[in-house]
Amino acid sequence: MTARTHRIVVLTAGLRQPSSSRLLADRLASTTSQALSERGLRPEIEIVELREYARELTNHLLTGFPATRLSSLIERVVAADGLIAVSPIFSGSYSGLFKTFFDVLEPEVLAGKPVLLGATGGTARHSLALEYALRPLFSYLRSVVVPTAVYAAPEDWGSDAQLSARVARAAGELADLVSPRSPTAARVDHATEEFENELVPFERLLAGQPSRTIANGAPTLSGPRSEQRRFSSASHEGRQSPSARHEQRVTISGDQ
Repeated sequence: MTARTHRIVVLTAGLRQPSSSRLLADRLASTTSQALSERGLRPEIEIVELREYARELTNHLLTGFPATRLSSLIERVVAADGLIAVSPIFSGSYSGLFKTFFDVLEPEVLAGKPVLLGATGGTARHSLALEYALRPLFSYLRSVVVPTAVYAAPEDWGSDAQLSARVARAAGELADLVSPRSPTAARVDHATEEFENELVPFERLLAGQPSRTIANGAPTLSGPRSEQRRFSSASHEGRQSPSARHEQRVTISGDQ
């Protein structure tokens, strides 16, 4: 039986040719492809330079309608099994070209999509932009971002061992999420399902309506009223004097 092809789309927002963002994107793409192959999967990698779509993106922002070529790219990104997104860091954040592409996407189209983040900059001092700029963006889009993000400063290209180690770790994490029935993906799905099952509509909370949960296989009531009853009971017991609690225990024992 032939293994299903797992498609990874790589978006790089470098403005020059050649660009360090494209170099990092190529490194992440090849290492991810190798990681997928090691897991018995058949990878298909597509690398896209957003600079080639800059004019179409601007027209889309102004008109609200994507050109045919841009529409095709968006469809491939949405249909991909995973996404690698690399941006240069300008003025302490992602580039405008990078942000523009994700601004034109419809809401929720990247929800649950495994994403690996990468960035490049002129100094290592901008490395935290991955955590305070790029990661919150994809959290808002409800994507599943791998724990390891990869930043490459000019000096990192000379110390290849450290950069290669970060790239390999991030690529392995993305491959684990993309792999069918992988333990990592199963944990993410299970955690998401548990969280959604525990949600109580806000109007029910305002109305004081309890939510029904399961504890040790038996249905119990939880909510503001039940919490108030437990609190009142605990408070009443706490106000009893030691002698009163002793007499109560003696009475109960005598009744038995």
